Amino acid sequence: MTDRHSLPLYVQISEMLIRDIHAGRLVDGERLPPEREMAEGLGISVGTLRKALGDLTAKGMLERVQGSGNYVRAKSDAKSVYAFFRVELLEGGGLPTAEILSVDRMDKPGSLPAFGTSAQGHRIRRLRRLNGQPAVLEEIWLDGSYADRIAARDLRESLYLYYREALNLWVARAEDRLGLAPLPDWAPPAFGLRPGTPTLQATRISWGQDGARAEVSLNWIDTTIARYVTRIA
Repeated sequence: MTDRHSLPLYVQISEMLIRDIHAGRLVDGERLPPEREMAEGLGISVGTLRKALGDLTAKGMLERVQGSGNYVRAKSDAKSVYAFFRVELLEGGGLPTAEILSVDRMDKPGSLPAFGTSAQGHRIRRLRRLNGQPAVLEEIWLDGSYADRIAARDLRESLYLYYREALNLWVARAEDRLGLAPLPDWAPPAFGLRPGTPTLQATRISWGQDGARAEVSLNWIDTTIARYVTRIA
């Protein structure tokens, strides 16, 4: 959690709790453990925890009752850094982290759905973990028109946050298509599955704030660790 590319620690805790609430692991009206006990269980300071709880309160997902405690207020429309991330641990929730495997600018392969205006794209390969467990292998293609070059050292834990802050690109909506596909040959041993293993694959097309297709990503999900979840409210 201390990597310079990561979100601030209190934001990570807030995002983890939001995902736990959305997954039903924390239910509406549930009283959280005492702050000192909760901070100790998470391995963080009470001050960091209080900043995270303050963030949840501002989002309307927590009610802090003086002298009584902190109570969950479940809502489906809370703003979240990972609002578009649909993969959870089998038991629900899980804090997403990402390890960058490679970043390259290259010609777009013809096998991808059409997107953007450039013949080239930025190909970003990552290993995504949930609570430290390897869960998703990602190959993200961002249209080359948004930047001449993208350096791995500049990327954030959340790509959508990086797009917004560095490229003035807001992902406004996305479409996911699920299917079965073999794990690619570049899958690292750390992922835990051998290349060629049939795997659940989510192909995502993302649109920017101008309505144009900006990005296509391929996501191979280890279904022994995680599942794809979408909720309708």
